Formats: sequence, structure tokens, C-alpha cells
Amino acid sequence: MRTFTAKRAFVTFGLLPSIIIYTVFVIVPVFWSAYYGFFDWKGIGEARFIGFGNFTEALGDNIFWLSLKNNLIVVVASVFGQVPIALLLALLLRKGTWFQRFVRASVFMPMVLSSVVIGIIWSTIYHPQIGLLNGLLDMVGLGEWKKAWLSDPAIAMWMIAIPIIWNFIGPYLIMFLAALSSIPSELDDAAAMDGASGTRKLISVTLPMIWDTIKVTIVLCISGSLKAFDLIYVMTNGGPAHATELLASYMYNSTFNVFRYGYGSAVSTLIIIISLILIAGSQLLIRRRNHT
Repeated sequence: MRTFTAKRAFVTFGLLPSIIIYTVFVIVPVFWSAYYGFFDWKGIGEARFIGFGNFTEALGDNIFWLSLKNNLIVVVASVFGQVPIALLLALLLRKGTWFQRFVRASVFMPMVLSSVVIGIIWSTIYHPQIGLLNGLLDMVGLGEWKKAWLSDPAIAMWMIAIPIIWNFIGPYLIMFLAALSSIPSELDDAAAMDGASGTRKLISVTLPMIWDTIKVTIVLCISGSLKAFDLIYVMTNGGPAHATELLASYMYNSTFNVFRYGYGSAVSTLIIIISLILIAGSQLLIRRRNHT
């Protein structure tokens, strides 16, 4: 009993510095921002209490709802793009395929590049005159398909979703590789002895064993997608005509471009609330699916 108590005390003492830092730099600012959301404040001078005025103004702004719709596009693209692709690549790398080096280079490269560099690279790819994409279309005889990919409001958001997916496959790939390596080899051997095919082993053995990791990646996808900002800022800054505006960029522009810090704080609080709702909803759907 004393040994167990000593271990708990040692673990608590070891985690205490990180808990303090996280509380001071993450938890406290979240509540501080929520507090200022009830004020009309320009960052300097006296803050005037206006109650829920900032929140009702944001919920009545069409650009806010357009930003939320664009964020939902990013969420869907990330959950159904990053997670399946990362899982598929992890399964392929686990088997030791011949193109391992290519996969690792193409997937892990965004992890060592800044988001600004990635945004510039993809902006160049999409460039209407010198872009690689339009150049490839010319090469294969599909020149009539050429577009100003980031200037067309109908497709700009979907084109930005592609680099967002590519940018964050790497971290999820690492998580899936770690989860797959923790599966006991005896389970695969037993399934093979029972005559299970590769697909059957995947469904009956592999996926159930890494299901908790899949749920974690979905939560990270949703929360990360609602925080997306840097690629949008570099590539389009929310344009054209707010067609690629996200909640984070909307909050940034409302806060720092027009110096409405109280309004920006209210928007950031709404982003947190929406994130919690989406995460809770996704986990509820997963639980119901597990029980059916």
C-alpha cells in the first residue's frame, strides 16, 4: 500500500509542472477570453459590459455561418480523408511494401515544414498561369479544365481541403503504426489458422484492437479542423468573397483587423462550444454504432 501511494505521489509530482503550465497558458486564457466576450472592448481603454451582445451579433452574422459551413467541410474532409488514408498507409507500411520510402517521404515531409511553406507550395501548384496542376492538365490534353483554382468561390474551399488533408496525415500515421505494433502476433496467427482472409482479419482482429486509437484520431481531426487557420491565411486569407473563410480566420479578422477584442473573444468561445458539440456528437454516434 505504501509503495502504491509513493508511486502515485511520484507520478503526481512529475506531472505537476506540465499541469501548471497547461493551466496557466491554456485553461486560464480560455475562461479569460470567455469573460471578455461579454464586453465591448477594443484592446485598450475601458471595457463596457454588454452581456450577450457579442454572441447574438455573431450568431446573426451571415459570414459567421458561412465560416461554420466551410469549417464543417474541412471537418468532413479531414475525418474521411486523413483517418482512412493514414490507416491504409499504416497497414501497407506494416507489411513492408516496396514503396515504403516514397510513402514515408511524401507523408512525413509536411511534419518538418512550416504551414507557411506548405501554403506557399500549394498556392504555387494552384497558380492559374505557372501552376503545376494547370500544367499537367495541358500535358494530358485537358486544357479546357484549367481554372483559377483558388479564385473560384464554388471550388476554392474544396481545393484548400486537399493540402489540409495532406498536411496532417503524418501524425495519425504514427499513431496507427504504434497501435498496430501493439497487436499481439498470436492473434494474427490464430486468425490465419482459422482460415481467415486478409480482409476478414482486418475486420475481426485489427480494427477492433485499434478502435480506441481510431476514436482518438477522430477527436483530434475534429478539434484540429475547427482550429485550422494558417493555411487559409497564407493561401487565400478567407477570400474570394469569404468563400474560404473559416471560424478561426473570421475570429482573427474580427479581432485584429477591426480591433474588436470583445467580439473576437465571443467568437472564440463559440468555436470552443461548437468543437465540444461536434466531438460529443461523434463519440455518441460511435458508441451507438458499437452497440448495434
